[in-house]
Amino acid sequence: MADWNNEAEARARIKEMVADYYRDFVRCDKTFEEGDRIPYARRVFDESEMCALTDAALDFWLTSGRFTAQFEKEFADYLGVKHAHLVNSGSSANLLAFMTLTSPLLGERRIRRGDEVITVACAFPTTVAPILQYGAVPVFVDVTIPQYNIDITMLEKAYSEKTKAVMIAHTLGNPFDIRAVKEFCDRHGLWLIEDNCDALGSRYTIDDRTAFTGTWGDIGTSSFYPPHHMTMGEGGCVYTNDSLLSKIALSMRDWGRDCVCPSGHDNVCKHRFNGDFGLLPHGYDHKYVYSHLGYNLKATDLQASIGCVQLKKLPAFTARRQQNWAQLREILESYEDILILPEAAEGSSPSWFGFLITLREESGKSRNKVTGYLEEHGIQTRLLFSGNIILHPCFDTIRETDCYRVVGDLTNTDFIMNNSFWVGVYPGMTPEAIAYIGKTIIEAVTG
Repeated sequence: MADWNNEAEARARIKEMVADYYRDFVRCDKTFEEGDRIPYARRVFDESEMCALTDAALDFWLTSGRFTAQFEKEFADYLGVKHAHLVNSGSSANLLAFMTLTSPLLGERRIRRGDEVITVACAFPTTVAPILQYGAVPVFVDVTIPQYNIDITMLEKAYSEKTKAVMIAHTLGNPFDIRAVKEFCDRHGLWLIEDNCDALGSRYTIDDRTAFTGTWGDIGTSSFYPPHHMTMGEGGCVYTNDSLLSKIALSMRDWGRDCVCPSGHDNVCKHRFNGDFGLLPHGYDHKYVYSHLGYNLKATDLQASIGCVQLKKLPAFTARRQQNWAQLREILESYEDILILPEAAEGSSPSWFGFLITLREESGKSRNKVTGYLEEHGIQTRLLFSGNIILHPCFDTIRETDCYRVVGDLTNTDFIMNNSFWVGVYPGMTPEAIAYIGKTIIEAVTG
């Protein structure tokens, strides 16, 4: 016989056993010893996440539900925005954010096929993919070093009568020049999509206002993939202060439907069978009326339950990332004759995703040899994503066509592609691990 008398007791006992299992067999707060492999990032969790996941599993509500609603509210409150919609990945968040701006409900401001969107080629592919997939035209401009964000001096040169939006990311947690980009967008009546997938927790100040990145533009996105600032395994979010954009995003996330009933609920509006929609017969079931051509991009309660716990830890995660980044920069600053070290954007407090290093051209050092040395010594490295997305095979069928434009020379973009790499600063790293990374980088570039 089980040693419980009701469901509440059963749940409590099961979660106690899960917590014991974590402490005995899983715990991930192990100390670093030289010889241990240091990944660029990984999930940081404890028994709290495993117990929350167990709670959701016992519900066996396999789509979005109570944990999703809880996370969306708490995440919106944390960021200081009105609306947040959980999705199944950061890439889906970028897709949904862009597609939201193509809705006919936006009238003349909607993005149409052939309209232009200013972005950068030194980017993760899913910042650019939604633009091309819809049939809009990405307009690529260069980035700066050592901030590795959009070169704001190119914005006016990239602008045309077809420009409708700017869609760019905050690179590795370092905010782009939000003041300048937002002023440019406001001046020309453009949408601003902030890809915040690598910068959750970063802050930016304009005059006397400080706010999280992702909340300055019209719509922001986050990713909860394991390496990111907090995790659900898979997952992402779209957020905005604009009620109309929120309504459109929710519709497009949920198959494109007009109905706003949450999963498992019917007729919340009490007008399910008495409306008139398009050319449909009067009283057509509102549950199956579609105002957009959308998708099913929802996450599950299993994911959201983890996110509810991770969100509480995000401030501590952010602080640890900043400490690790500062420690590594202090170790390496004596070698700036060989290395270009990253610098935070003016007016920002970044929640660093990684520590980005560029080898100076005059150093004569080979990026591949340096990263090879680090990998051989147990330190995982990454390049700055695509380097130059235009040079990848995915552009083979459209290269040198009118599907995209390049404004100016992508000199820094190409330099980064050939000479830059980054290492992790995730919150699971100890000071000893950071010290080992710094020591090994110095060996790699001086040996």
